[in-house]
Amino acid sequence: MVTISRTRTNRFFGASIRWKILLAFFVIVGLSFAVAATNLTGLVRQYLFEQRTHEDRLLTEKAAASAAPFFAVADAEGTGRIIAENAAAMDGRILLIDRDGKVQFDSMRELSGHRLQMEEVLQVLTGGAEQAYGIHTPGEAETERMGGTGSGHLAYSVHAMEGEKGLIGALVYVSRIQPLMDSLNQMQWQLRSVFIVIALAALVLALFLSQVLTKPITNMSRSMRKMGKGDLSVRVPEKGSGELRELAENYNMMAAQLERLDKTRNQFVSNASHELKTPLTTMKIMLETVMYQPDMPPDLRNEFMQDMNHEIDRLTGIVTDLLTLTKMDSERGEIKKEPVDMSALTEEVLRMLTPAAEQRRQQIRGNIQRNLRMLGDRDRLNQILYNLTDNAIKYSPDGGTISVSLQQEEDALVWRVKDNGVGIPEADQEHIFERFYRVDKARSRETGGTGLGLSIVKQLVTLHDGEITVSSRPGKGSEFKVTFPQEGAEK
Repeated sequence: MVTISRTRTNRFFGASIRWKILLAFFVIVGLSFAVAATNLTGLVRQYLFEQRTHEDRLLTEKAAASAAPFFAVADAEGTGRIIAENAAAMDGRILLIDRDGKVQFDSMRELSGHRLQMEEVLQVLTGGAEQAYGIHTPGEAETERMGGTGSGHLAYSVHAMEGEKGLIGALVYVSRIQPLMDSLNQMQWQLRSVFIVIALAALVLALFLSQVLTKPITNMSRSMRKMGKGDLSVRVPEKGSGELRELAENYNMMAAQLERLDKTRNQFVSNASHELKTPLTTMKIMLETVMYQPDMPPDLRNEFMQDMNHEIDRLTGIVTDLLTLTKMDSERGEIKKEPVDMSALTEEVLRMLTPAAEQRRQQIRGNIQRNLRMLGDRDRLNQILYNLTDNAIKYSPDGGTISVSLQQEEDALVWRVKDNGVGIPEADQEHIFERFYRVDKARSRETGGTGLGLSIVKQLVTLHDGEITVSSRPGKGSEFKVTFPQEGAEK
């Protein structure tokens, strides 16, 4: 039931991401087009209105100029004729009003004697304006009365008429502007239709793009679920280009590292269990032998006790090395660095190990450059050289020679530890720094090795941003080279 619930939840979130992408794409396209359509409509509307206003004002000015002379001398016949001609030419209604706002002439002969209380008329007669223009929606009755049909928009263009003594009245040109408004409305509807078509096309495109964009994420989510169930071998296809491909590559790299770490951990646990079990088993057998043989000769009993003491020492060494590795893993490269006299440290390590070499009639030769210093952890640097030199002593024959050198080479400090011991086969050289790896397991246990010494050395060198390499031939000895970068060194 939990599995089904999680699956449905994952599908829900996958669908949610897809629809979020769709919605975001649709909103962006919709808003962009809506803004563009609004701006375009506004520009077209403004242009058409400006053109219509300009034309109406020019016609009104011309009509006012032609009618003013007749109106000034009260020539009713001439004024009527001019008004009729201009009204027919301008396809509208013309009214002549006196200074009091009373209609004196009407091309439709309906408003003569009426007063016009219009804002545009007042602006010209009392406000000092030469001309005024306005658009009104007076209603169906008023529209029909003013020369239109049905309810709609009417344009009022008013121009002053001048006589010899100044202002004598004004000419009002009433035109039907509803066709223009209808054209604008039709244009808006066409733009909306185009928007709907584009929106649908954008929705289909967004659906396709969401499938393309979310498929790698869905595959990665599916892979993560498999990894959560313990399958670390799963990988995602590295297709496409750009960020999604980079994301897939990084994910596969992370998965490979996790798989490698998991295998290393399992191998480490298996090896640690085996290494800890071996001395415990040996001690148990020897202890039971002593317990169940009370008449065992004292010399044999003493030999058994010495063997158990040796196994305890080896077990203690394994535990100590395991704790050291665990501590280094947890610190994640955090070490306390301070100036270290590498020349003095090298001499100190050689003095400490000289007695162990002399017991086997071995000779330790030192080639140490003076006054070499670097930034690092002195105790851990000591452990690096001590482990390498101690290994050289253990794996060199009696009477052998161990050479230890410290030199400044170009931009680095270099330690070299060389012996003339048994050597390391070429096939084993790439594995000797792995935990619990032994070239000769029987010989390693005889020397008391835990199989962790070189692994500890490798990790300590890495913590100091250094590098360790080995060159060896079976029967010819081995040479370990430790290189510390110049940025960590002080002259």
